[in-house]
Amino acid sequence: MTKIADASNFLDINGLSSITAQSNSTEKGDKQQALKKAAQQFEAIFTQMLLKSMRSAQDVLASDNPMNSESSKFYRDMQDQQMTLDFSKNGSLGLAKIIERQLGGDSDNFTPASMLRNDGGLDRRAAVSASRNRQVNQPNVLVTTEQVNQAAQIAPKFEQPQDFVSLLSEPAKAVQKRLGIPFEVVIAQAALETGWGQKIIKTEQGKSSNNLFNIKADNRWQGDKTQKNTLEFEQGAMVKKSAPFRVYDSIKESVNDYVDFLSSGERYQDALNNSGDVEHFLHGLQKAGYATDPNYATKILGTLRKVTSLLNN
Repeated sequence: MTKIADASNFLDINGLSSITAQSNSTEKGDKQQALKKAAQQFEAIFTQMLLKSMRSAQDVLASDNPMNSESSKFYRDMQDQQMTLDFSKNGSLGLAKIIERQLGGDSDNFTPASMLRNDGGLDRRAAVSASRNRQVNQPNVLVTTEQVNQAAQIAPKFEQPQDFVSLLSEPAKAVQKRLGIPFEVVIAQAALETGWGQKIIKTEQGKSSNNLFNIKADNRWQGDKTQKNTLEFEQGAMVKKSAPFRVYDSIKESVNDYVDFLSSGERYQDALNNSGDVEHFLHGLQKAGYATDPNYATKILGTLRKVTSLLNN
């Protein structure tokens, strides 16, 4: 029970208040102890983020697997908390020790991260492997906020429509800059296609396809693809079909391909000729056959109202 209580404290950011009070002590020993606790808490939170990302990959099984009940998830989360505490206490990832030495002024033996990788990123596969095996040879690098944020986004999960709008705002603005389509419309179309990110097509392995606009993998597509059942409108009736869809390595890749998909060829040129006119653009997409739903444009306009509301909050 003591370990579980400790784990709760490590994963509670509010617990930093007690560490802050200890760090204000005039005793050098107290300050060093506070630094050690803060470093351990950071490592515990970081490890919890990694575990949560990996667990979310199992959500696709939740509807069919009897072992994925709420009770089993509750005990699984308790186990993850205990694992997180063990990682932090035992120094399995090594982050706490690095942070402690860095903030304590002992950085002579460290090499800046920018000298190791040009993009300043964190090797995600190594981070996931470390959390699974509880042990990894930690390189001598300084930990940056950017690296932690990148690691936390290994598997973006949209809990609420607001999360979807917040994450898509910047990529959608890049589309607006290139094609002139209002970024709010880009977000609204992606929201309609994916149910605000909740229904992004999965691969056969249960991974996200990152396909925000449900673009099919026709003979022009040379990348990965996955087969998916879909409903199409034919002569006014809905027909169930199976079709291949494109798979992307990231959200950014999906958005870039959306731009290329619309701008290549003549099919969507009429819609793009006046892309700043929302109704003209959306009805142009529908007329060109982007979707078989006869109410496609109207549905995006309805979703657009909610996007606008969320952006104004």
